[in-house]
Amino acid sequence: MDLFDLSGRTAIITGGNRGLGLAMARGLAKAGANVAIWARNEARNAAARTELAALGKGEAITLTCDIAAEEDIAAAMAATLSALGRVDICFANAGISGAGTAIADITTEGWDHTMAINTRGAALVYKHVTRHMITRAQDGDAGGKLIATSSGQSIMGVNRSSDYAASKAALNGLTRAASFELARHQITANALLFGYYETDITAKADPRFGEWMQKRIPLRRPGDHAGLEGLAVFFASSHSDYITGQCLPVDGGLCIS
Repeated sequence: MDLFDLSGRTAIITGGNRGLGLAMARGLAKAGANVAIWARNEARNAAARTELAALGKGEAITLTCDIAAEEDIAAAMAATLSALGRVDICFANAGISGAGTAIADITTEGWDHTMAINTRGAALVYKHVTRHMITRAQDGDAGGKLIATSSGQSIMGVNRSSDYAASKAALNGLTRAASFELARHQITANALLFGYYETDITAKADPRFGEWMQKRIPLRRPGDHAGLEGLAVFFASSHSDYITGQCLPVDGGLCIS
């Protein structure tokens, strides 16, 4: 018996055409889930779809979607339901690194843009996904999984990252509120507070930052993308049904160092 078979289940992953999101999508596809990637870059979407389609028996679709625009979210949700019939799992993964300004240099535009993507975007994705999940529950088909990509910066301080840290702390709050409000429909909500992973975003940082981080992480290495596959499958599966409202650091011990 395969304890983590996701056949017949459908998962949305925003920003899932690269980095952490694509790593998690690989695990879901290998477990048999149908996977819908919502992301902005059409070329990366196409490459992700080709890769995922070759990994499992489920379907893989990609939809061009900017989660800063609610009309894009609504259209992507409608297209996902049309193509795949239902949504059981939603990974609110899309995010940006923030404006990178010191607190004394915060701008309204920079702050609002970070919040629009990292916090409001996730909330609006949840709005449209949970409407579908609640309707299913009212029809006798209860259950759903909401998993947010948060950050260790939501509970730790980093220079020139106040907007990003605040946006992810707000995402943690959204997670806890959603878990409480939606429990009656057997919908769980959790957040994964990722530490230092090598991604396109970290590649743009000063190399000294990566060196410093690895010295500070108790396990003395960045996170491995392959390990995210099983993590995603666990939180998407029935084996995490009794876990909700949690903000779990996934950081090699960084938050306790």
